[in-house]
Amino acid sequence: MPKPRHLPVAIFLSAAVAAHLVAAQAGKVFLLTQLTMSAYYTLAVLGLSLLMGYAGQISLGHAGFFAVGGYTSAALSTLDLSAHRTAGAVAALAKVGVLTLRPQLFGGEALGVHPWVALLCAVALSAALAFVLGIPVLRLKGHYLAMATLGVGTIVFAVALGTPWLGAADGITGVPPFPLVAGVQVGGSSAGRVANYYVAFGLLAAAMVLLANLVQSRAGRALRAIHGAEDAANAMGVDTAALKLRTFVLSAVLAAVAGAFLTHLNAAIGPSEASIMKSVKYVAIVAVGGMGSLWGALATSLTLSFLSLRGYFGELDDAVFGLVLVTAMLFAPRGILALRPQAALARLRRSPAPEPEPIPPHEEAPGDEPAAGLVGARPSEEAP
Repeated sequence: MPKPRHLPVAIFLSAAVAAHLVAAQAGKVFLLTQLTMSAYYTLAVLGLSLLMGYAGQISLGHAGFFAVGGYTSAALSTLDLSAHRTAGAVAALAKVGVLTLRPQLFGGEALGVHPWVALLCAVALSAALAFVLGIPVLRLKGHYLAMATLGVGTIVFAVALGTPWLGAADGITGVPPFPLVAGVQVGGSSAGRVANYYVAFGLLAAAMVLLANLVQSRAGRALRAIHGAEDAANAMGVDTAALKLRTFVLSAVLAAVAGAFLTHLNAAIGPSEASIMKSVKYVAIVAVGGMGSLWGALATSLTLSFLSLRGYFGELDDAVFGLVLVTAMLFAPRGILALRPQAALARLRRSPAPEPEPIPPHEEAPGDEPAAGLVGARPSEEAP
């Protein structure tokens, strides 16, 4: 029997199956492609939700880690070492399975890094980058931390845009499918659309189980303590610096995995995945879903990402995300799941309370006589 905190995951998987059946019955199985892409974007959002909602650390460069994962996996898996296959090191790597042959578009075979090895390298690089950057950056707080992470995201975007080896403005294309078990591959083939859908939502469900266990554990309670009062948590013996750094690394790893899988699904990646606006969208989704609400972030991300990918917002896509963020801050600052329409409207209509008139020097407010026994009380009014 599943634990209570895992019951929502089972309901979520049942809803995913129901969505597939409804789409198939309506003859719109093509919608599963956008749902699959939305699931991978949601995986990155969940890592940011953990970082912001529990550790209290805002990151405006989260899309950078998404792009690092995608670009690393794409660059390694599309690498062609066929001309060096007789070299000792290349032959040895091919023998142990690190390198593998793949068919080329116009015939022939290319020798590149196996997608599984490329994924591991992508995760390792993202984790190492988050660790190195997190040590100095996470010492900052508030808008200083936001500006520092914004700078990190800007650097990643500039590197992706200006590096010819990474395709510059065109990005990397021709990324091979990612092989899984029993012949299932994560790729852009229409024949594997349903399999890709269940792989994405299965990965998303696994991430929710991991994060649900984490936030209910001792480490999760320590994270909530850091978010509520970092100095108090530090005084109680919580290693706040190490815990924030681990959370930052975990969120970067989730983003890298999402970026790598989405890159293999689309068979390509471009510098737009590392743009600052992508990071702002992730932050907006977390804010609308509710700080510290993983399920709120998941539901909001799946909905908004799907609508955006379907093109419902058109050229106003960025503007819509900005409007959604402003509306949420006005009416549901705790997230859309905590929305109380009547209270929100009352708060919006309520006029600010008038400021009290200043009390002249050497005068006391009516009814504010000093209490007996307090410092400053007159001797005649002191308690016996």
